Amino acid sequence: MAKYLSIVDELIVNKIYYIRKQKVMLDRDLAELYGVQAIRLREQVKRNEDRFPANFMFRLTAKEVEAMVSQNAIPSKQQLGGYLPYVFTEHGVLMLASILKSKQALEVSIRVIEIFVKMREMLATNKDILLKMQKVEKKLTAHDADIQLIFEALKRLLNPPPAPRKRIGFKPDD
Repeated sequence: MAKYLSIVDELIVNKIYYIRKQKVMLDRDLAELYGVQAIRLREQVKRNEDRFPANFMFRLTAKEVEAMVSQNAIPSKQQLGGYLPYVFTEHGVLMLASILKSKQALEVSIRVIEIFVKMREMLATNKDILLKMQKVEKKLTAHDADIQLIFEALKRLLNPPPAPRKRIGFKPDD
């Protein structure tokens, strides 16, 4: 069972994209996970539009679709069925389960939400680590400058400039 869940988790994680500074899933991917046709999923969404405000779901622009295709997130526009897909945020995924009302949709939605939460926790942890690394880097940069000064001082001590030599010979007095 644990192996099955890890496979499902990996499958779901691979279907989460970062668009407009949000983690989202494509309608076709959700339909596949819920075991329904994408067109049926979109029909249910259209019938319940009031349940999907802009922070739950939005439609991709042609430019965003082009970017996804060029980054190989989706193989081609034909994969999307020739239309601009809807994408659902974490809250939208949860709302989808309530309008589809199937056991599979509910189970998958719970799993997807858990993965979104894990991703958010990982990002928070990584952010803390990044901040700590930046502090260490600043200290090291300051230390590098100090160490460079020490090396320059040591070089001057080991290789002092030659003392001015006294001239030998006749020195005319004024």
